[in-house]
Amino acid sequence: MSVKHHLLLSTALLMTTLTYVGFRPALAADAPAATTAPVTGPWQDAAQSPEARTAALLKVMTREEKLQLVFGYFSTDFKPKAYTRIEGGMADSAGYIPGVARLGIPAQSQTDAGVGVATQASPTPRLRTALPSGLATAATWNPEMAFAGGAMIGDEARRSGFNVQLAGGTNLMREPRNGRNFEYGGEDPLLAGTIVGHAIKGIQSNNIISTLKHYAFNDQETSRNFIDVKVDEAAGRQSDLLAFEIALETGKPGSVMCSYNRVNGAYACENDWLLNQVLKKDWGFKGFVMSDWGATHSTAPAANAGLDQQSGYPFDKSPYFKDALDEAVNNGHVSAARLDDMAGRVLHAMFANGLFEHPLNGDQAATIDYAAHAKVTQADAEEAIVLLKNKGDVLPLAKTVKTIAIIGGHADVGVLSGGGSAQVYPYGAPTNGLIVPNEGPASFPGPMVYDPSSPLKALEGLTQAKITYIDGKDPKAAAKLAAGSDVAIVFATQWTGEGQDTIDLNLPNDQDALIKAVAGANKKTVVVLENGGPVVMPWLDQVAGVVDAWYPGTSGGEAIARVLAGEVTPSGHLPVSFPASVDQLPRKVVDGDRKDKAEHPHVDYTIDGAAIGYKWYEKKGLKPLFPFGYGLSYTTFATSDLAAAPEGKGLKVSLALRNTGARDGKAVAQVYVAPAAGGWEAPKRLGAFHKVALKAGESQNVSLTVDPRLLATYDVATHAWKIKGGDYKVMTGTSYQDITSTVTVHLPDATLPAAVQ
Repeated sequence: MSVKHHLLLSTALLMTTLTYVGFRPALAADAPAATTAPVTGPWQDAAQSPEARTAALLKVMTREEKLQLVFGYFSTDFKPKAYTRIEGGMADSAGYIPGVARLGIPAQSQTDAGVGVATQASPTPRLRTALPSGLATAATWNPEMAFAGGAMIGDEARRSGFNVQLAGGTNLMREPRNGRNFEYGGEDPLLAGTIVGHAIKGIQSNNIISTLKHYAFNDQETSRNFIDVKVDEAAGRQSDLLAFEIALETGKPGSVMCSYNRVNGAYACENDWLLNQVLKKDWGFKGFVMSDWGATHSTAPAANAGLDQQSGYPFDKSPYFKDALDEAVNNGHVSAARLDDMAGRVLHAMFANGLFEHPLNGDQAATIDYAAHAKVTQADAEEAIVLLKNKGDVLPLAKTVKTIAIIGGHADVGVLSGGGSAQVYPYGAPTNGLIVPNEGPASFPGPMVYDPSSPLKALEGLTQAKITYIDGKDPKAAAKLAAGSDVAIVFATQWTGEGQDTIDLNLPNDQDALIKAVAGANKKTVVVLENGGPVVMPWLDQVAGVVDAWYPGTSGGEAIARVLAGEVTPSGHLPVSFPASVDQLPRKVVDGDRKDKAEHPHVDYTIDGAAIGYKWYEKKGLKPLFPFGYGLSYTTFATSDLAAAPEGKGLKVSLALRNTGARDGKAVAQVYVAPAAGGWEAPKRLGAFHKVALKAGESQNVSLTVDPRLLATYDVATHAWKIKGGDYKVMTGTSYQDITSTVTVHLPDATLPAAVQ
């Protein structure tokens, strides 16, 4: 889910988005009165396929009951709209769709969910475990870690009374200034799709439905509700859509959430090409498409174009899928068969994910094992941390260090998290969820929330050095403290959130000046970043170390301290490129002035096409500040014995990884592929990856498969992926930019149909 009640601030907007006041759902009109016991039938036989169970249940449903499944309510009191949450819905939560008691159909209880069980702004929010940001989990390059995190937050969702989790953010980082980048999986379709797909699989292991979102090309927040994305089909299929396709195949989500923006003229939630052609026909998606909150714009056009469920009313201007849909079916503008398909897709997702066999049992939050879950999120955060610079081996902190200055970032009390609908109010915080007086906006996407995990306090337990903290608001005082310390550690924060993009990529609040002042006073200055996405570093040459911790979640302070102290060898690698400046980006400013709403501003993705992130830099001959795939360690690794051969229509790659250093650590095998004759959107693509734990001196053989789509280009005319016969380079690297070995393999011409067979 996306838009929340605290986002809609202006009176004018409230007037346009609510056509009447005093709205309260009338359950009595929604479904026939329940009998003393549900009607029984073959749909209750769990041994039958979801398709068979769905068909059997649809036969006995009334039209009113089918309509009930495709219309969702916001589940939070909303005084500005005189709206009271629907009976049965969990307080301060994302949404609720009543069940059909007569037939034993469970209600759909929805929670925002990107990094955990989120809560709407409330004096007493749910306090739950927060994973590191989605971008951080992508930086682990570890699908097993993504699955474990998904399984953990899915468990908390179910125990909190939810069976639909609005997770699965997959949008590629076309725009590094996007305020929601922290929720997503980076800039590469293989990495993002694989990591997010495994997170979805983990969530759904709890017999709940996860979404895949925001489909599609919702790659910026500026003017997100009405901006029109211009993109060529082939480029879209090879970039953003490929990420969604891989995540769909990997995670098998029960639902896909369509996005706010337009795509080539049509809103994403009534876009026949996106929903009917690509998602349902080509990819064979059997679940249901739900709208983002406020992303539905019509009744018959949306239903016929593939939208299955209007979500989060009253954020839309009208209850399009309520009485209006009933009338549209009655008069034939939407066929009865289409309504069956809509309701049937919801039922299929429920059957496929065990919602009938595993009913919710109210709020069981008291049974959550927060201690065990803290270990899951800490492990994720530790593997996500990327060591970007380590001059003179300033890290890990030496035993000879006697005094440490810790500066800024509220490192004395906690670590930063991202804002907006994904906000998890952390377990261990006060009842209002805030351990730091709100320094961000008073309204959405605020408040600014810090997880109560202090890097300073954790580090005190891992070193004998004397640690002194200063808030960093006075650069001169910070420099003075740094000058008298053996090592200075500056915690630099970049808060981002839904509904807004950053103006540039500089750290806010004059933190660049603070870092320069501290680095000028102490050559052993280390910067720890807590950031939602890439930042520029005008001070990079002046500091000894840079550690990117992203938004590290509930146990992020402990994770950071363990990496700084050497208890953990860093193994994160960048899932995105860090540009040297905004001048390197395809768009120097974020397109879509909000004042142009009536004119439907555009963003032109034909400029970069499928060349997103590292592909853009290499295509244009640009050197980023830090390249995709980059990440240092406290040990060293070597790759050898690279070999590749055709297998099916793809490639089989083998190699050996060896830990050549003195410390245990984890290496990431990165395999890149490229046609020797060129012809792709960029010189090369990530073709496969695998993370391996290696003890000092240990080696391991690794076998990898390159998906044939990563060797192909999409041909619009034939509606197929085509591999051009010829020589292909298969490369290993420590980043896309730093290639360590290359072999050549010959591939024949091949065609891969876009549609599932």
